[in-house]
Amino acid sequence: MVIQDERHGRALMLRDTEGIAPSPVVVPAASAAVLARFDGRRPIDEIARDVARSTGQHVDAAHVSQLADELERAWMLDSPRFQARRRSVVQSFDAAPIRMAAHAGGAYHGDRRKLADFIERKCLQVARPQGGATRAVAPQSAPTRMVGLCAPHMDLWRAAAGYGHAYAALEQALAGPGLEQVDTFVLLGTSHAAMRRPYAVCEKTFATPLGPLEPDREMIAELAAASRFDVREDQYLHKNEHSIEFQAVFVRHLLGGRAASIVPILCGLSECQARRRDPAQDDGAESFLRALRDALAKRPGRVLVIAGADLAHVGPRFGDPAPLDERQRTALRDRDLASIERATSIDAPGFFVDVARDLASRRICGLGPIYTLLRALPPSSRGEMLHYEQCVDPEEGSIVSHTSLGFYG
Repeated sequence: MVIQDERHGRALMLRDTEGIAPSPVVVPAASAAVLARFDGRRPIDEIARDVARSTGQHVDAAHVSQLADELERAWMLDSPRFQARRRSVVQSFDAAPIRMAAHAGGAYHGDRRKLADFIERKCLQVARPQGGATRAVAPQSAPTRMVGLCAPHMDLWRAAAGYGHAYAALEQALAGPGLEQVDTFVLLGTSHAAMRRPYAVCEKTFATPLGPLEPDREMIAELAAASRFDVREDQYLHKNEHSIEFQAVFVRHLLGGRAASIVPILCGLSECQARRRDPAQDDGAESFLRALRDALAKRPGRVLVIAGADLAHVGPRFGDPAPLDERQRTALRDRDLASIERATSIDAPGFFVDVARDLASRRICGLGPIYTLLRALPPSSRGEMLHYEQCVDPEEGSIVSHTSLGFYG
């Protein structure tokens, strides 16, 4: 991320989204040309000469060496030292029966009472009419049984209203007829770390400050047996990923003491997303998607699918030269709404193509989970937009947009 730093001014903040490196590293933005050449193939002297040639500025080999040493000490270089640490951290997570609440106390309250109070007052209450009753969320012409939900995956502080509209809709559904038999929630999330496989399932108990959620091992076994790849190969990436953790917190709050299980799935789509190719054309991804549809079909009325997904990431923090002006913000809203219309129409291929065409500039952070949600829903489902918002950073104007969607069938 591009940030303003007291020491360096305009700077780059490097984060290891896998969580092997324990802390971010901040380097001057001027070092970007050097970092871009840390590709494992060039010696230090060659990097210095190449940067000097391309920028016209003298670059000392000692500076390049010092930067490499600092990154190595911070576990930010792909080196034998880093790989040894990664093996140890992954093995430790794989052996643990519980996936701990990695972001409790940071992205949301770690204290049980404070968290429950925040969810009630700052999130759910925003979407309820005065008097505290839940609101009807399905349009009169649509079926009223909720089958799917899309919620943000930003921190709770900034996306409180978005979470409120999403989970007030689920609260309404759980309180009414039709969902009293729901005992499993499939939680789809974005992987902010690169995935080796299209999907990653986590077969661990998810801890939350409000209580644990147990995995549905039977459904996970079905997905594993029917998929053409190891669905647990990337399980470690669940360790620090927030996109599913935040949904688990809200589900646990709404359930109270009611028993239910979860199927946590990270949706990276692997090469499909990188190459902008519809996952239906990928044997591995398609095998998993079919397995998920089959698993849901075997449990009619018992499973609800939730996608934790944000939309655009634009502005200086994400590499753009300047904040969006009012005209550009309106254009962004129009583009987001066009994508949302594809989603609420249950048009999975159309949604994928629409998002993929400007993925590099709009930086949609929810393509995988929303596409997977649309593929998992019954064909007769209908969607409704419950909320749309552009969260603007007050200091430098960057924007993260998100939406809340309800699906009924």
